Amino acid sequence: MSVYLIDSPVDDSHVRLRTDVPDIISISVDDLLSIPAEHLVIADVSIYLAHRWPQPTIVLAHNHQGYELVNAWQRGAWAGWIRDQLPDSLAPIIQQLKMQHQHQSDSRDLPAAARLQKRLIPRPLDIPNYQIEHIYQPASALSGDWLDYWMTPDNRLLFYLADVAGHGAASSLLTGWLAAFHGSEHSPQALLSRMNRLLVTQNAGKHITVLCGLLNPVTHHLEWCSAGHYPPPILIHPDRTTEILNSSSFPLGLVTDLTLTTQTTSLEPQSQLLFCSDGAIEIFAGGTSEQLTQLIETLSTRRFDPPDHLTDDLTILSLSRI
Repeated sequence: MSVYLIDSPVDDSHVRLRTDVPDIISISVDDLLSIPAEHLVIADVSIYLAHRWPQPTIVLAHNHQGYELVNAWQRGAWAGWIRDQLPDSLAPIIQQLKMQHQHQSDSRDLPAAARLQKRLIPRPLDIPNYQIEHIYQPASALSGDWLDYWMTPDNRLLFYLADVAGHGAASSLLTGWLAAFHGSEHSPQALLSRMNRLLVTQNAGKHITVLCGLLNPVTHHLEWCSAGHYPPPILIHPDRTTEILNSSSFPLGLVTDLTLTTQTTSLEPQSQLLFCSDGAIEIFAGGTSEQLTQLIETLSTRRFDPPDHLTDDLTILSLSRI
């Protein structure tokens, strides 16, 4: 499988790619029609969003293009790199991505892998005055979404929902990596910082958006933070009015020094906090803001009933004070 670099204004990242990956082929966007669908493409994030070809793609972005990166991953990009912070050893990473794509085409073990993936999801916890529920519905056999929760030593509930960039088996490989963090940390800041540090160090070639929260079930105090995740947390109040809880940073695995902003609130009786993957908005028509509005209206007025056939993995993690 060849690697193609879409022509764009040449900078240091292009020079390094052509130096470190000697077999890379430079082409124009117009040439994409002649490239087999299984070949790997590297392109500027703006060009990818404007044209959206079917080939597996690594997008390149500048520091200020965090939103464009998230948008590209939601639309199917495999990975994203900041131009002036390219990973070390580019050739082995690209080779690993190519191998993952080849493995994705082999579906013989997918049913067994899907059963194993679902067994790794934690069992419901018995927490006085609270109820934890979730929907976990892959678009195909395996999911690139993940959720987890556990009680910390000081009897607080740590919970998170993660969405690995891209789709299919290549993204689902990292859900097993995420599962290994179960019970390892006791605060959102510590958990996400550790995940980010390891993801950057290991040069996994994938990035992950995450929503993470910490609840004190006695005081009902809640804190949360987001690592580049969309949609944001949704808080449904007892009167069924809704509130969007905005807090964000770069996704995990993108920058070495990740700055996380933690927000706080209190959960009232009969309130509900919802973390959703982007697959929850993809089932609605319209632009991103219209899709989010429809999702919020649906969640606040009736039970969420996802369709049988999805275009993207769908995961919802619900925490209700009862």
